[in-house]
Amino acid sequence: MIGAQVKQLGRRPLIVGGRTALGVAEAALMESLNQSGLEPAGTLWYGGQCSAKNIERMVKAVQREKADFLIGVGGGKAIDTVKAAAAEVNLPLVTVPTIAATCAAWTGVAVYYTDEGAFLALKPAASPALVLVDTDIIARAPVRFLCAGMGDTLAKWVELSATFTPEKRNASTEAAYTLARLTLDVLFRSGAKAKHAVLTGIVTPALEEVIDAVIMLSGSVSGYGGDACRTGAAHAIYSGLTVLPAVHRFYHGELVAFGVLAQLALEGKRWDEVQDYLSFLTSTGLPTTLAEIGLAEATRTDLEKVAAVSAQVEDMFNMPYPVTAAMVLDALYQADAWGKKWQKEEGKK
Repeated sequence: MIGAQVKQLGRRPLIVGGRTALGVAEAALMESLNQSGLEPAGTLWYGGQCSAKNIERMVKAVQREKADFLIGVGGGKAIDTVKAAAAEVNLPLVTVPTIAATCAAWTGVAVYYTDEGAFLALKPAASPALVLVDTDIIARAPVRFLCAGMGDTLAKWVELSATFTPEKRNASTEAAYTLARLTLDVLFRSGAKAKHAVLTGIVTPALEEVIDAVIMLSGSVSGYGGDACRTGAAHAIYSGLTVLPAVHRFYHGELVAFGVLAQLALEGKRWDEVQDYLSFLTSTGLPTTLAEIGLAEATRTDLEKVAAVSAQVEDMFNMPYPVTAAMVLDALYQADAWGKKWQKEEGKK
């Protein structure tokens, strides 16, 4: 099917993705492209991180193989790397997400990291000309990816509702606000059901609408909200957490999920206002404590490093008031305390 969809973009696509994603999708992609008369320029592993080195390596491959458009396959880091390279060479891009872990397949920005995986910056990148989603492939992927996607998507409403101030109000940001609220509603009503669907390997209406929320609705919120309303404290705290190597085995959305709790603490929310979020996070296997993101042994000095970076990340400047490192540190401890309290109370039931 992909061949018929993309042949208007060019004749010689370079397919780039993660190793697992290419293992799952490469054969079918190649067959479809060949049947449509296209001449693929080959396949390329994206390199493991969306880093300047890997983007440059991809640009050189495009030039060497004389590709005239790109197909990005896989998860967020792989697709972000392809989007960044497509922007460098000014070529069309098609994204084929094989997991629903972020909205990367939909958006025109890329998250840059060091080669070791520490966050560097969010930068403009190519907007996909086409997004192709195979729900059967996503349903067969490990459930942890979908849950991470729900964690990332949960931040859309929490961040946008905090950053949507009167001076930012216009038709575009109001659209983002409305869609962000819809993503929250979809997650709360269908998130646990979607997780169950993946565990059983069956595509259900609940799974389909959660996939749409993670990729399409969440991506649209980012597009309509723009720099003014795209992100806030939850993503800033995610970026700060990446300075600690212990968290690098966790996915973006898992760390963002804890960042959501920390942002709610930063906003001064009450216990009764966060219980729905704690219930959702628990039902989808997302972290609610520092221990659940590998920081059970983190010292105060470790968390001070996280807080210092978080307070200086551009995402934090979208918050409607100045946020200091001390405020972030208190929020990290409060989020952890909420998670522990919730686990203790749920354990009594």
